[in-house]
Order: sequence, then C-alpha cells, then structure tokens
Amino acid sequence: MLYYLHLLTDWYSPLRVFRYITVRALGGAGTAFVLSLLLGPPLIRLLRRFKINQQIRGADESAILESLHGKKKGTPTMGGLLIVITVTVSVLLWGIPSNLPLLLTLATMLWMAAIGFADDYLKITRRNSRGLHPRAKLLWQSVWVLLFMTALLLIPETAARTRQLMLPFLKDPVWTGMSLGAVFLFLWLVLAGATNAVNLTDGLDGLAIGCSNSVALAYLFMAYVAGHVQFAEYLQVPFVAGAGELAVFCGCLLGAGLGFLWFNCHPARVFMGDTGSFALGGAIAAVAILVKQELALLIVGGVFVLEALSAVLQIGYFKLTRWHSGAGRRLFLCAPLHHHFEFLEKRRAKAEGRDLEVVETMITIRFWIVSIICALLGVATLKLR
Repeated sequence: MLYYLHLLTDWYSPLRVFRYITVRALGGAGTAFVLSLLLGPPLIRLLRRFKINQQIRGADESAILESLHGKKKGTPTMGGLLIVITVTVSVLLWGIPSNLPLLLTLATMLWMAAIGFADDYLKITRRNSRGLHPRAKLLWQSVWVLLFMTALLLIPETAARTRQLMLPFLKDPVWTGMSLGAVFLFLWLVLAGATNAVNLTDGLDGLAIGCSNSVALAYLFMAYVAGHVQFAEYLQVPFVAGAGELAVFCGCLLGAGLGFLWFNCHPARVFMGDTGSFALGGAIAAVAILVKQELALLIVGGVFVLEALSAVLQIGYFKLTRWHSGAGRRLFLCAPLHHHFEFLEKRRAKAEGRDLEVVETMITIRFWIVSIICALLGVATLKLR
C-alpha cells in the first residue's frame, strides 16, 4: 500500500521512491525481518504455553533419527506461522495489492501453509510423527494446482505463456502449445515437487530456511529481470508484465527467512514445521512458474533436489532389494541426505574425540554453501543463452 504514496510526489517529491521496485523490495525485506524479531519471542512463548511441540520419530520408526535428534523432542513447532504472518503483512504493505502475479503467489503460500498447518496439528494432537496422510497432502496440493492453472489460463496476459515450456540456457520456448493435461502435470510437478522437497530438507536446525534464503535471493533477481523490459530483452528471457512485484515478494520472503533463522539456528528455539516448509516451497515454486524460470529451480534449488532425490532413491532401493532378496537394504545410512552426512560426521567425530555438538552446525553450513553456489549458477543461466 505504501506504493500509492508516490501519488503525493507533487506535495513531497521524495515520495517518488515508492514507485521503485528495488526500494520496496528492500523495504519489504527490512519490515519482514524486524517483524520477525518482534513477533518471534511472544509466538515461541505461546507455542510453549499450548505445548505445540515437535514430535520426533521413535526408535521403532527410525533408530538413527532417535539417536541423533531424540533430545529435540519438546521444542516448539509451527514456527512457520512467523514466516507466513511477516511475509503477508510485509507484502501487503510494500507490494501493489492489485498485481495479479503477487496475489497468486501470496495465495499459493497461504494455501500450502494451511496444508502444512493441518499436518502439524494432527501430529500434535495424536502425539506422534504421523500427521496428514500423504495422499491427502497430494490431493489438496493438486486442488491448488488446478485452481492456479485455471487462473493463469483465464488471465489474458498469462494464458499463452502458461502453455509454453522454457529450458535454461535457451532463449526460445521448446514447446509452445502444451495441452491442458501437460500443463497440469508440469505445474503439479513444480508446485508439489518444490513443496515436498523443502519439507524433506527441514531436518536440521537452520537448514531449510538457510537454503530457502539463497533461493529467494536468486529469484528476487530473476523476477526483477523478467519484469523489466530492457533487462529482459538484453538477457533474452521472457518479459512478464507485472513480474517485478514478485521481486518485492522475494524480498519479503528473504527478510522473513533471515528473521526466522535468528530463532531457528542451532540450538533451535523453534521449528518451522510443515506449516513453514510447505509455505516456503509453494511460494518459491509459484514465483518460478510466474517468471517462466520453472526448470531453473532444479539448479537454483539444487540442495532441495538432492534431498528429495535421496529420499526417493532410498525408498526405491529398499523396495527393490526386498523384492529381489527378501531383505531390504538401504542405499544411505538415513534419508534424506543431510541425515546420512550427519550420521557419518558424528561417527567420525566420535572416533577422533571431537565435540559432537558442532556436527549439526557443520553439516548445515556446508549445505548452505552448496545452496549458495547452486543459486549463483541458476542466476548465471540468465546470461548463458
């Protein structure tokens, strides 16, 4: 809403700065960060008061996870509410309320957050790590994909572009007339894939939010380029009218992510839960779709891809070996991938007599480094065409 202050430029000329996306993206990031610091402590106290605590898989489900993270049981969860609230407030304050890409992205974040909230709520009320059934999650995610696709096809500015398939490193679409079924499947893979990949990455203190921050920063740049006629033409990427406002959204997401990391760094005072991981994944995927950089997400979000792939390979290998020999074997010590490296490093640290408490932070920071490199490589694809 602050955008409209530029209409008072004749009365006070400095107000024209509110027209600029860069100013509002920075303002949104700062607002979300400050709000997170202010709202974080009371929210954590509220979660503790109502005993909204993390449920860790027991030894009967995963002995390795029980040994690694059993002591975290009782830490407040659903902290993703802090991300959702601060992003929403900041976007409404610094964005243009009538901008359709912005509204679609915000709606996607809220819808996915609602699915995650339901999952967290069932885990807490049942007092175990089993929440919403996986099929129910996929069903509600599919419902939103259908609504999201319908909106894109009904909006004249996005209808034709939605049927196009863009590949990184190529300036022209490789498929310009995708059928409705192909569009739905593609959008489903992006939205549901990103949402569940971020969810799988959320296993160490600060890991998912740190990787999300680098992805948000990369897409802030991509959204700004896609919404700027001259830059889009120079870099030969699709120009998307109104996409510049998604840079404001990404700025707010980045500020909220840094604010949440303040409380989520090791040892975490609060976990984001599925409320936060689903919201982050949905928001990132929506931005990627709207700026026509969907497949670049495979590069920018490389850590999320590796985490999801490790879980799929673990399950597939276990079922294959069980079918072949009658006794299932595991490809990794524990999946997703960060648990495999965490277990290996703790075993090595124990043998060398090193402090075991720093291992989790070590793995998290190394994954952050990989995520930053992936984000930079993803941004580089804008130039390499």
